[in-house]
Amino acid sequence: MKAAFIRQTGSPDVIEYGELPTPEPGLTEVLVKVGAVSVNPIDTYIRSGMIKVATSFPYIIGCDLAGTVEQVGSQVTRFKAGDRVWGSNQSLFGRRGSFAEYAAIDERWLYPTPTAMSDSQAAAGSLTGITAHLGLHLHAGLKPGEVVFVNGGTGGVGSAVIQLAKAAGAKVIATVGNSHKKAVCESWGADSVLDYHSATLDDEIKAYAAANGGLHLWFETQAPTNLERTVGLMSPRGRIIVMAGRNARPEFPNGAFYVKDLRLLGFAMFNATPEEQRVCGEAINTQAAAGSWQPQIGRTLPLAEAVAAHRLQEENTLQKQGTLSGKIVLLPGS
Repeated sequence: MKAAFIRQTGSPDVIEYGELPTPEPGLTEVLVKVGAVSVNPIDTYIRSGMIKVATSFPYIIGCDLAGTVEQVGSQVTRFKAGDRVWGSNQSLFGRRGSFAEYAAIDERWLYPTPTAMSDSQAAAGSLTGITAHLGLHLHAGLKPGEVVFVNGGTGGVGSAVIQLAKAAGAKVIATVGNSHKKAVCESWGADSVLDYHSATLDDEIKAYAAANGGLHLWFETQAPTNLERTVGLMSPRGRIIVMAGRNARPEFPNGAFYVKDLRLLGFAMFNATPEEQRVCGEAINTQAAAGSWQPQIGRTLPLAEAVAAHRLQEENTLQKQGTLSGKIVLLPGS
């Protein structure tokens, strides 16, 4: 099979595209003919060696995928040949990556793909959708009617936060950088979409929060986190989610934080168990079946162009070039 893989960690140029043996599914594994994969910042961190996961080579990169079941192991109970599936969490903790024509994946990490969703859509929303759902529900305990702020509304996680928070009955404030992105967020149901360039941004956030019962949940997708500012905007007993900025060392306003009874929550989706992530996958599928789950795809490339895809991801994640809105999707065999 064709695959995108590395023989050592380093720059995007270490990625090779070539032949590797097609895997055989284990007892609880499903062999998936991959229809689409998507690129995440964590993929670039693993490839570069920033996250020291790649220890045996050749190492297939990639967390997300969607495709069709070709074969199942003898102990698989949830899927059969011909089923369409999607999933994430590959290339971590000894699991093989997804950037290949075929992937053997334990059934615990897979979910049925709704009929209305293409493989590209399912792959694009997998890691980001699970991340957003874990943050909103498992960690922050979002309640209907609460006000959620998300920084970067059209980013991969930000767009998922808007859609999943609205599905849970919350009100959402999002920030964007231009009028086109504002319209996109509004199409997902965001209640207040603000320009992050605005000199009066914090006053606008305060005004919306004051008119709608407060600001209960701050979902920070950008780095570094300005905790002095964030704590000042939060309502008593609000929750602040941090899930970006691996090397950031922000100052912490201790007194202002504790006198409001605030909670600061940090999490990484790959720490969640398969059972916790299945709750997320099933909720996302329900929303997709209802027509209210729309993962944003920013660029579609052949899998053979994985080097270019990683460069583009790094330009936007690390260098903040702003040339990408939505996920990069790669298609095997194209």
